[in-house]
Amino acid sequence: MQPLPIHLPSGNLIVDRRFEWARDLEAKGDLAGAAGLLMQALELAPGFSSAWFALGELREKLGQRDAAIAAFREAALADRQDRHGAKLQLIRLGAAPVAAMPEAYVRALFDGYAPAFDQALTEGIGYRAPELLLHAVQAAHASARMKFGSMLDLGCGTGLGGAAFRPYCDWLVGVDLSIAMLAQARTKGLYDRLIEGEAAGFLDEEAKAKARYHLILAADMFMYLDDLAPVLNAAAAVLAPSAQIAFSVETHDGEGVILRDTLRYAHSAAHVRAALAAARLTLVSLESAATRTEKRLPVPGLIVVAGKMA
Repeated sequence: MQPLPIHLPSGNLIVDRRFEWARDLEAKGDLAGAAGLLMQALELAPGFSSAWFALGELREKLGQRDAAIAAFREAALADRQDRHGAKLQLIRLGAAPVAAMPEAYVRALFDGYAPAFDQALTEGIGYRAPELLLHAVQAAHASARMKFGSMLDLGCGTGLGGAAFRPYCDWLVGVDLSIAMLAQARTKGLYDRLIEGEAAGFLDEEAKAKARYHLILAADMFMYLDDLAPVLNAAAAVLAPSAQIAFSVETHDGEGVILRDTLRYAHSAAHVRAALAAARLTLVSLESAATRTEKRLPVPGLIVVAGKMA
């Protein structure tokens, strides 16, 4: 799934109309004409972040890489929250170093996806992270009955992961940045507790409250984080003795972390192993598996289960 376009109004009706006309020209294939209209709009409203972002996209399509970078930089300056993800575009274009995704961008992204999220994932891209993670955790408990007193679903979304694991836990907690995604999850009646919040910050608060979980799940959530060490370290602080964390990542054959064209981070196996070691978590299993397809091709990924060191 590609990020959905968002429109932050300029506050000027004439400018907003020109923005919409530019989008219409782009849809008809007149990229140069659309870019010209956006420049006219920006002359009237220099702080119009949506127009700067759209101009960056058009310039890139026109082969004007340096001009696209300049437009994305203006978009990031115009909207300090960076709800469009302009900084991610700069990273993708090699004009900025790898960094954390803006929370406002991730929230806006999933608020937009929420109404049709389940159908888009299961029917559109063959999403199967919950199923693969369940099988991996079951394999890790092959010699014992699998039952968890308390489970935490990081980046729970609409509850696809929670649905897979609900039969195996007594208490299920979900946390997500997107209010709209949480609203969808709430309708399923799966969770005992749902919280709006950022994963690492929530984990820190739970650690202060002495909360402990017997399983932490992160299904297709770590793709929106660059460095995995901080969140894994925070997760380790709330794992009960002998508890486990199970998560999926997209991966690549090189080193470290890269931002893919889909604006999702891919983590090398070496980065995953190093982040687990830094968090003092013991690797239980690490298997190659695609949790989704993009353009009908499987996206390389890893299914990981790790446990807390004694």
